[in-house]
Amino acid sequence: MLGRHGKGLLFLATLTLMFVTGLWLEGRIFPFDLSDPLVALAAIADLGIGAPYFVAWGLGAGEGRVIAVTFEYGNAFAIVAGLLNMLVVLDAYDIATGRK
Repeated sequence: MLGRHGKGLLFLATLTLMFVTGLWLEGRIFPFDLSDPLVALAAIADLGIGAPYFVAWGLGAGEGRVIAVTFEYGNAFAIVAGLLNMLVVLDAYDIATGRK
């Protein structure tokens, strides 16, 4: 809607690839467990990626294998992809409202 199609496609491809890389590195899609605040925050961060989260969840991906050497790297990639997507959305909102 802002006319920045190239920038949008770049973020779509990069952040989706980052999330998929996190799952490929045997990262976990965290469940919404309100009894453990850090797990709940990680779940919100994972959800921030949007549609790829629901596709991965629907396909049963993101189980995570704790004994894998790359488990923590996978978690970091998936969480950071969601958080970066939230920042991209906030940036687009700021541009649309004229604050930036």
